Amino acid sequence: MIPRAAYDWEITVFSPDGRLFQVEYAREAVKRGTTTVGIKFKKGVALIVDKRITSRLIEPSSIEKIFRIDDHIGCATSGLVADARALVERARIEAQINRLTYDKPIQVK
Repeated sequence: MIPRAAYDWEITVFSPDGRLFQVEYAREAVKRGTTTVGIKFKKGVALIVDKRITSRLIEPSSIEKIFRIDDHIGCATSGLVADARALVERARIEAQINRLTYDKPIQVK
């Protein structure tokens, strides 16, 4: 039997029994995420997040799941923190590029 580490590094490589380990890893990550809800109202939105502590090693005040992208855009995250922070940073950069290029805030559709 081939050791698991020998064939699960690439996302397009199947295991001998036909499974994609990268897909299974993603499913497990989703199971570990907490709940995040966004509700749209006529005059705004409400972002609600579950800031449940999943480890005694985590400082409760360090958990951040609602981010400001621009003056008029917010973002609530769930799942893997590193992935969420990377996406938030990318969204902030896009908003800044739009503001510098067109001299106005990025549109929300």
